[in-house]
Amino acid sequence: MGIRKYKPTTPGRRGSSVADFVEVTRSTPEKTLVKPLPRKGGRNNQGRITTRHQGGGHKRAYRIIDFRRYDKDGVPAKVAHIEYDPNRTARIALLH
Repeated sequence: MGIRKYKPTTPGRRGSSVADFVEVTRSTPEKTLVKPLPRKGGRNNQGRITTRHQGGGHKRAYRIIDFRRYDKDGVPAKVAHIEYDPNRTARIALLH
């Protein structure tokens, strides 16, 4: 797993680096675990703007994650691959 270093374009960016997940990440997510994520854009059910300055940005899809894993206690699992998730700051792992 490589490390991507940034050029010092700003004082805060100087010396910063981030892990590159190219070897372990698939280019497309698991399709059975992806659902559409509707964007509201600050509008309510009547279509009126109720919260200003909301909306825009890149289109996202929601990744379904099993946080509880009740029936999988004690079952060994293998990490199939690590995926990028636009809705959270961490990467997510697909277990088989």
